[in-house]
Amino acid sequence: MQRFYDFLRRHPTGVDAFWAVVLLGVAGMGLVAGHMGDGFRERLLDIPAVLALGLAVALRRRVPERMLILVALVGLYQLVADVRVQPADFAMLVVIYTVAAESPRWASRFALAGGLVAAPLSQLRWPTDQSSVAGSILVTIFQMVPFALAWVLGDSIRTRRAYWAQLEERAARLEKEREAQSKVAVAAERARIARELHDVVAHNVSVMVVQADGAAYVLDTAPEQAKKALETISGTGRQALAEMRRLLGVLRTGEHQESGEYVPQPDVEQLDELIEQVRVAGLPVDFKVEGTPRPLPSGVELTAYRIVQEALTNTRKHGGPEAGASVRLVYFDDGLGLLVEDDGKGAPHEMYEDGGADGRGHGLIGMRERVGMVGGTLDAGPRPGGGFRISALLPLKPAH
Repeated sequence: MQRFYDFLRRHPTGVDAFWAVVLLGVAGMGLVAGHMGDGFRERLLDIPAVLALGLAVALRRRVPERMLILVALVGLYQLVADVRVQPADFAMLVVIYTVAAESPRWASRFALAGGLVAAPLSQLRWPTDQSSVAGSILVTIFQMVPFALAWVLGDSIRTRRAYWAQLEERAARLEKEREAQSKVAVAAERARIARELHDVVAHNVSVMVVQADGAAYVLDTAPEQAKKALETISGTGRQALAEMRRLLGVLRTGEHQESGEYVPQPDVEQLDELIEQVRVAGLPVDFKVEGTPRPLPSGVELTAYRIVQEALTNTRKHGGPEAGASVRLVYFDDGLGLLVEDDGKGAPHEMYEDGGADGRGHGLIGMRERVGMVGGTLDAGPRPGGGFRISALLPLKPAH
């Protein structure tokens, strides 16, 4: 049965032609029954009107505006040639419905006006015998109702189709917006991974370079110290590989990952290890925690860790050989404060390259983006008398 319905939807003109044949058959029987006592001339004048109305039904969906004009001309022909109302005139209602549902507004208005005028003209041309004026008016109104109902039904179908088309368009637009949002999310995730890789590589490689230089310097005079430096290089390299493996694993889709490949996101509890690593690399760091430590959102913890990591990396790279740094972590009631300062005397042009004093470097750009993602604020710039200062305030939310 569904195939039959699909076939009918695919061949609308064939369906209309079938109903046109049915209408012509009914109209033909009406002509024979109604003109048994009439002459040949009366039956001959009816034939063009019946054939034209049948054609209008057959082609109503293919060329609805032209069929509307055709039925209007047929109506005028009936008035002029004195061809009375007959069953084939039902085609006028069908064409009015079709035009109201599918054609432009001008055609729909023309169909409504023509349908409403048809009944009064018919009543004037063929008045009801022995009927009062009031009776004629009631008959006329009764005859106008089918035309009005046909137009209202067609117009409601048009409105419903427009509504569904609007819903489909909105659904398509929402689908495109979802695709766009997915692409934006992917781009944001890739940017986050790039920042993570920048922090991991910059910090760990700088530690490894410092340790390698130190090991080469004391290799002959202090083998134990050189061995310790090499162990630090090895541990730092393994840590860097583990973090890079975790970050790059995000980009792998549809691949089976080996268990144990990933490490947890760093948090503020690992700041002690980070600072101890920096101290071993030769940078003295004073670290203090103020306030009462408590659970933090993971995004805040990662942001705090990366800010300290990036700031100390820049101090080692640009602060000079005698530089020192201090890190303050302050727990407020509604926020986490972070202050990283150094007293380095590095070259100004070097600082501009990787997050310089004007705050335009790539390192500070990454810091500002991280802080902005958690709704915090960041202040970075040179200290009076030398050195650099980074201050951040990260809002806290209740841990769930």
